[in-house]
Amino acid sequence: RAVAMSVSHSSRLNKLVREQYMRLPQDGLVQVTYVWIDGSGEGVRCKSRTLDKEPKSIEDVPEWNFDGSSTAQAEGSNSDMFLVPVCMFRDPFCLDPNKLVLCEVLKYNRKPAETNLRHTCKKIMDLVKDSHPWFGMEQEYTLLGINGHPYGWPDNGFPGPQGPYYCGVGADKVYGRDIVESHYKACLYAGVKICGTNAEVMPSQWEFQVGPCEGIEMGDHLWMARFILHRVCEDFGVVATLDPKPMTGNWNGAGCHTNYSTEEMRREGGLKHIEAAIEKLSKRHDYHICVYDPRGGRDNSRRLTGHHETSNIFEFSAGVANRGASIRIPRQVGQDGYGYFEDRRPAANCDPYAVTEAIMRTTVLNETGVETKDYADH
Repeated sequence: RAVAMSVSHSSRLNKLVREQYMRLPQDGLVQVTYVWIDGSGEGVRCKSRTLDKEPKSIEDVPEWNFDGSSTAQAEGSNSDMFLVPVCMFRDPFCLDPNKLVLCEVLKYNRKPAETNLRHTCKKIMDLVKDSHPWFGMEQEYTLLGINGHPYGWPDNGFPGPQGPYYCGVGADKVYGRDIVESHYKACLYAGVKICGTNAEVMPSQWEFQVGPCEGIEMGDHLWMARFILHRVCEDFGVVATLDPKPMTGNWNGAGCHTNYSTEEMRREGGLKHIEAAIEKLSKRHDYHICVYDPRGGRDNSRRLTGHHETSNIFEFSAGVANRGASIRIPRQVGQDGYGYFEDRRPAANCDPYAVTEAIMRTTVLNETGVETKDYADH
């Protein structure tokens, strides 16, 4: 009874009845679901329309609009916002030929909405394209019941201490694997560059990894993977939270560790370029902390305590195979002398566009200080 009450009412609807309708033919028409980031900078929204033929590229998907006053992105007196399609995926919920389309949001004057961080990220990625930046982001999240309590935890207590849950196997160690495996398959079907998954240190906490992606593709694929996660969880009647510290006390927080390399870092002798990039990052720690969560570092301050496999938010550190450092160089990279490094500071609810843009500004464009440079005229 307790488990049944922790899932949403909608998830208890008869899914076999739904399948009856899902199998109906569409007679050449295509359902396109437009997905965008709302005014919180964390939430995703979607709405669907019919096209009279299957779009073969993003150019075949028309612009659309929505009511920004209902998504904290506009005033009611001037509420129409533009949805500009930027990246298209197969739809794992309605199946081929239907599509999911990630969109940028523009205001009435065609300027990017405040939470449209893709716009400037794309400019920066175009500037640094010759360095061929590769990213891989490790998205941690926590499953909650509809009551806000971690899914599978005792109603009036806590599970046993951390230890047996990380990469765990068994009904007493992991909760919600059905959701995780469904999300993985849905991402593969959609064309999202998901590359792995595992149970995390805190029970009911999981992680999936997206990458390697080059440039702007990193943010596009991670945002779509997040959308698919929320939709899969909706079907199962639970909630996925990206809160960086969903449970206070002696429990791990949730990050979005970001693996990064340029072409010269991946070549023989690349370790010196990795070390040079880390040196640049060490001198701009405050700037990165400000953009590594949606609240200027306030969310991360609950997580980056120096405990539970984190660095201290006030100090920059780096080391080989050190999970308590700001930047970790994998042991294999240290041995090979080339490869990539991992920035462990981004929070689970970071905007990947902001994170990848910041890394490029600091390590390739050699920006310093807390101010960013405007390259519009260059």
